Amino acid sequence: MVGVEIDMVITDSLKALELYEKVFDIERVEVTNFPKGENEVIFTLYGVRFHMLDENPKFGLKAPTPNEPQSIWFNILVPDIKETFSKAISAGCIEVQPVTELPDYGVSNAIFIDAFGYQWMLHQLHKEVSFEERTRLWEEKRDN
Repeated sequence: MVGVEIDMVITDSLKALELYEKVFDIERVEVTNFPKGENEVIFTLYGVRFHMLDENPKFGLKAPTPNEPQSIWFNILVPDIKETFSKAISAGCIEVQPVTELPDYGVSNAIFIDAFGYQWMLHQLHKEVSFEERTRLWEEKRDN
């Protein structure tokens, strides 16, 4: 068996699962029900496998916080960015960047931080814009 999994340390994996289920259409794979500090959750989101582990200093597992987020973020391509972003904010996530339309690039994006210190960037693709065209647009805007 081969594959890729994104692993995250969370202060409370079970609470994080509840939050992420409010925002995204995720599929549970494995969920433990141990005391806080011992739980782990595996789920898939659009075919990508995520594995959350409870924060546990005894095992060297330290979670980020909303005030000290990690420099990693998750970039999720969604079918309806306004709906997904609204769900995130309604579930208590903090807006970093509102839904922003980038019509020249054919996308909209938005960013939020969840209660567990992780940053999520949402994208909605409205039209395909080639790499060459995106590069040309960026260079034009940079030079002005």
